Amino acid sequence: MEIFKTTLMGLFFGTFGTTLGGIIGVIIKRQSNKFLSFILSFASGLMMAVICFDLLPEALEISSITQVIIGTIIGIIAMIACDILVEKKFSMNHKFENEKNNLLKTGIIVSIGLAIHNFPEGLAIGSGFEASIKLGLSLAIAICLHDIPEGISMAVPMKNGGMKISKVIFYVILSGITTGVGAFFGAIVGSISQQVIAICLSFAAGAMLYIVSRRTRTRV
Repeated sequence: MEIFKTTLMGLFFGTFGTTLGGIIGVIIKRQSNKFLSFILSFASGLMMAVICFDLLPEALEISSITQVIIGTIIGIIAMIACDILVEKKFSMNHKFENEKNNLLKTGIIVSIGLAIHNFPEGLAIGSGFEASIKLGLSLAIAICLHDIPEGISMAVPMKNGGMKISKVIFYVILSGITTGVGAFFGAIVGSISQQVIAICLSFAAGAMLYIVSRRTRTRV
């Protein structure tokens, strides 16, 4: 698939999911944690299915199990490092939960964390399309659904912190753009060789596996 089209697909599905979640977060006054948990769990189940039945098997078909394991471990380590950096900033600004300024900071920090996490999701989409259109579409749809509750978790604290709705939606959309950036690099790197595609797929599988296990809960 062409790099330009792959990038557009990653950009569309990444921004659509987070934007839809952001809109839900700002228009609904009281969100049900049960409903949000159901959406997140459902989307996480889809992502796990894609990881176990698409990403890893596809990588194993075109590369050795050693490279796949190494790529998966690197993906997990990369996401752990990102989480540590984000959580440090989060804890530093989370001392006074009842203050509006803190809610605003919380929303911004969450948006930064999601923007970082959206990059490997885009990488998965880009390298997935290089492997096969079916795999790319499966990943894009699963990631789009998974981004909806994450968009909500970003929009709610920003709105409750006093930020204008237009700015909330702007930041939500901005965080989803990194999915398109990841898809662009995934398509470029994946076009080099089959071995590189396998490494990208396994890296994305590890990153997504960590995201699913770490984020299957609402932070609203």
